[in-house]
Amino acid sequence: MSDGLVEGDESLRRCLLEQINTETRKTAALTGCSALSERVQRALAVVPRHRFVPSVWLERAYVDAPLPIGHGQTISQPFIVALMTELLAPDSESVVLEVGTGSGYQTAVLAHLAQQVYSVERIPVLAEAAERRLRALGISNVDIHTADGTQGWEEKAPFDGIMVTAAAGEVPPALVQQLKPGGRLIIPVGPPHHSQELRVVCKDSSGMPHSRGVLSVIFVPLIPGC
Repeated sequence: MSDGLVEGDESLRRCLLEQINTETRKTAALTGCSALSERVQRALAVVPRHRFVPSVWLERAYVDAPLPIGHGQTISQPFIVALMTELLAPDSESVVLEVGTGSGYQTAVLAHLAQQVYSVERIPVLAEAAERRLRALGISNVDIHTADGTQGWEEKAPFDGIMVTAAAGEVPPALVQQLKPGGRLIIPVGPPHHSQELRVVCKDSSGMPHSRGVLSVIFVPLIPGC
């Protein structure tokens, strides 16, 4: 390894993408997603995950598993990143809110797919580090804000899609309010440090939200305040 790069990085990324595609097919009966779109696969292929993990975990950067990033937070399992991105289905005109910037990895994936990504992180040191990583990669369509993610980012609302990367006890009303009609909210819901349910909340043309459960997951808790 040198200069933060993993030797054989391209082959490692291809292998990881194959694992993600296999897991996608295996869970299709639960998620309703039998295959990842070409756009999502391309985004996963071009974002260098090793640039978003602590150096102590560099050798596991392309393992399909979550990794600690400090401050009690994690970088999500790549399969879950892929699935949540596919379920959100951002297009090139989408304005997306991410709650929980963390390392910035999911942010970078979204940035390759959406027109604009607004990301909220409650831990200032993580927000600052993520901003540096994204800037170093030449990603310019992301704004990061340090704040209470349960309140969303009202000044930038409404959003075509909202992705929450930490588990809430219930879906925060502010996030539903900031979602456009026709938009989607992807969020894990359940008790902290236990099995939770990944949910897709769709807002219909009249503004009424409809929710469905997708998959059992385990995320760090979404904590109000900053």
